[in-house]
Amino acid sequence: MTQAYDVIVIGGGLHGLSAALHLARRSARVLVVEKHWVGRHASGATAAGVRTLNRDRGELDLSLEALDMWHALESLVGDDCGFHPNGQICVAENAGALSKLEARVNGLRADGYTHEEMIGPAELRRLLPELSHHCLGASYTRRDGAADPHRALRAFRRSAVDAGVTLVEHCGVNALKKTGQGWLVSADGGREWSAGAIVNAAGAWSGRVAAMAGDDIPLATKSSMMMVSERLRPFIKPVVAIMGRSLSFKQSDQGTLVIGGGLQGIPDLDRETSTARMQVLAKGARSATDLFPSVRDIRIVRVWAGLEAKTDDMLPVVGPSPNAPGVFHAFGFSGHGFELVPVVGATLADLILTGKTSRPIQALDARRLMPAFAKEKSS
Repeated sequence: MTQAYDVIVIGGGLHGLSAALHLARRSARVLVVEKHWVGRHASGATAAGVRTLNRDRGELDLSLEALDMWHALESLVGDDCGFHPNGQICVAENAGALSKLEARVNGLRADGYTHEEMIGPAELRRLLPELSHHCLGASYTRRDGAADPHRALRAFRRSAVDAGVTLVEHCGVNALKKTGQGWLVSADGGREWSAGAIVNAAGAWSGRVAAMAGDDIPLATKSSMMMVSERLRPFIKPVVAIMGRSLSFKQSDQGTLVIGGGLQGIPDLDRETSTARMQVLAKGARSATDLFPSVRDIRIVRVWAGLEAKTDDMLPVVGPSPNAPGVFHAFGFSGHGFELVPVVGATLADLILTGKTSRPIQALDARRLMPAFAKEKSS
């Protein structure tokens, strides 16, 4: 007999778990189906930045609400997930970069946003005493920060299960079929479940799941790489980026440096592997030592790369399927989805349970990426 649920979530990463948690807390019967194990890919490989700094306007309002949720995360999942709101800083190394940061902050202020501010050399060096003296200034968000991705995975998983979510791991979904009352989900081992609604949170494989429902949504793959150093004395609290260069630089609670920022490895979606490229990682190491000369001789103890989905415009797809009533997408976060986890889950619960949401997701509609709708819009 096919077991019935109100909602089936495909994908056991943080976005899938968040959606399941919010739905279950609102009395929905929810099943999460994960091909491997919770957090296997992007959610387990993220740098876990909690960032509103330099967000695209299409997701900025959503990220600002998410930041408020991060500051109260313990009330949602019983754990602060290692979130430290020590700020995020984007450093300008030259006059051109400084002008670009100033133009962005001024544009935000003109539209009523106050979360980003400019800081000069004196404040910059107060916050980052070991920063190279060639840096001229920075944009800064005081309430941003970073968290522990593995604590977040444990907390969201535990909270979802405690709320009544059924979690099935090591089981891949093979087909979706529309039925009179909703959807039939077929999976490995001949397993089947039915539900009135489907959440597609399958990460890098979400394009394939979307196609099962009849949505042709172009999706590329990222293979974002990270480096972790040996343990060092504490010397930096904010997360640091550079205007015009790929760098994300932070120090963990354990004293290790976590260095990333969009450095790309080699993804293979079919093999489900991601291969690090040492020459590219070397560029990230150079950026780090240019900013912080004191780390020039430290040891890197491990590197990794994770698979994640990337859209053409680097904005995620969040919302209902254009072609398949009852299917809802949450994917394509393109390397900056961690901060959005709590708010996207709440948004999906709104859409599924009430048919609407007051949250601003207009710019995240799947149709903007779909060839059929683009052709129709241009004709």
